[in-house]
Amino acid sequence: MPASPISPIEGQTLSPITPGQPGSEGQILVDGQDANANSQVVSAPPAPNVNATGGSVGRTDLLGGWSVSSGGDNCKLFMTLTKWSGGYRANTRGCSDATLSQISAWNLNGNQVVLKDAGGGNVATLSGGGTNFSGQTANGAPINFAR
Repeated sequence: MPASPISPIEGQTLSPITPGQPGSEGQILVDGQDANANSQVVSAPPAPNVNATGGSVGRTDLLGGWSVSSGGDNCKLFMTLTKWSGGYRANTRGCSDATLSQISAWNLNGNQVVLKDAGGGNVATLSGGGTNFSGQTANGAPINFAR
């Protein structure tokens, strides 16, 4: 659609605001509010960053690439929200450790991240938040992933 010409906008200079009068600087009036009434404004406390403290974790917090390590092996872990056996699709790249290489799914069980193999069996269970999760594999070895 081509641009259409519009008629010029009329304007005028506004008179200065007298301090202490309705509509003075810093005062916002809501329809029906008396400018001379005493009002108190209450603000809500800021929302805590629950992930940074290891609190509640959501599925979208886990999406994307992570560095994973276990048994002396360091490689990449990728998690998506594509449905897969046992939860959602995951895969690893560059892992020489057999345990890490078999990760093909993940799920969130409360605040715990459960990594699974293609058959839906547990490979590892981790907890944490923000950019760092740690736990152990099904055979008891320590495991962690971080961004």
